[in-house]
Amino acid sequence: MAMDLNREQKRTLKKMGQLDEQGNPARQAPARRPREERTTPVQYVREVREEMSKVAWPKWPEIRRYSIVVLVTVGIFTALIGGVDTLFGFLTDWLYEN
Repeated sequence: MAMDLNREQKRTLKKMGQLDEQGNPARQAPARRPREERTTPVQYVREVREEMSKVAWPKWPEIRRYSIVVLVTVGIFTALIGGVDTLFGFLTDWLYEN
């Protein structure tokens, strides 16, 4: 079985163990990865608490300001979509009545 590979492809395949020294395909069973050590629930909670202590939490004035911005934006878009829906409702009523 002839393979048309350039030198770079052959080198890469050799590094990956898919070619032997003569450049022929080397069929090997995939290597099994060793089992990783499992984390205990206590260790997991400890690591989560450690990572959460590194988080830069926002201050209350910042939270209030962002909450107000979100609520105002939701109100504006709700009014806009409600207005467009009402307008289309009137237009469809007018079209189907005539």
